[in-house]
Amino acid sequence: MGRPEIVHPPVEDARAEHARYWRSSGLPGTELLTARFVTTSFVRHTHPTYTIGVITGGIEEFAHERGHARVGPGGLAVVGPGEVHTGHAGVPEGWSYRVFYPAPEVVEDVARELGMRGTPAFTESGIDAPEAARVLARAHLAAERGEPLAASAHARRGLGMLLSSHGRERAVAPAGHAARPEVALARDLLAARLVDPPTLEELAAGVGLRPFTLVRAFREAYGLPPHAYLNQLRVDRARALLRSGRGAGEVAAEVGFADQPHLTRHFRRHLGVPPGAYQRAILAS
Repeated sequence: MGRPEIVHPPVEDARAEHARYWRSSGLPGTELLTARFVTTSFVRHTHPTYTIGVITGGIEEFAHERGHARVGPGGLAVVGPGEVHTGHAGVPEGWSYRVFYPAPEVVEDVARELGMRGTPAFTESGIDAPEAARVLARAHLAAERGEPLAASAHARRGLGMLLSSHGRERAVAPAGHAARPEVALARDLLAARLVDPPTLEELAAGVGLRPFTLVRAFREAYGLPPHAYLNQLRVDRARALLRSGRGAGEVAAEVGFADQPHLTRHFRRHLGVPPGAYQRAILAS
């Protein structure tokens, strides 16, 4: 069984970075990223989609809900929707990868064909599945070349292979690990008040908990403390507004960031690119 096809970038400065998000007509419900990162380091964050990355060079290291992963060429870096994770270079030369961000319904559709129910999860985050990675790399390259039929065929086959070898039906969380009603209410309050969020004391009082108790329970339930979760909500909302064509300055104000540089700083920490570059690439694809 061969390793994935590695697409080498042109010879460039050893510290050079590049990243591009886009969409392909052959892969509806999916964003794509091709990137090389060296000094970029991602803070603890989540995506509303799955993240399935084929590492094509270097090594990526990342923390996730079950521990830590270190993935090199031919390996797959995989996290599920809402799963808190980080990301940084595992070697001085950084890492390059091709990433799929399929919406949950995209993965669920393939899983149903395999007889799985509900929203599937994966048994690992750093996955060694050479044949699936090779097929997914082909899909990504076909999308980049503007070949929608090949992209969709390879992506569906590769995702099916990955689910067959490393997928599982998501287990229902035990009652003891479910979010307390007060914590779920706090999350809803933050989502409703992106522009004028309450202080921690106000948020805790509004749901009937002490501040330290709320922070601890919130982190246990959602993987992030309330202030970091608020920034995650803002970035997710900004991403959707940018895809609709809204200007970055307008978006920053609408989601509660102080100004456009404030939006840019958080956007880069979550996605690796500034909002303007993200928007231009997505709208041009």
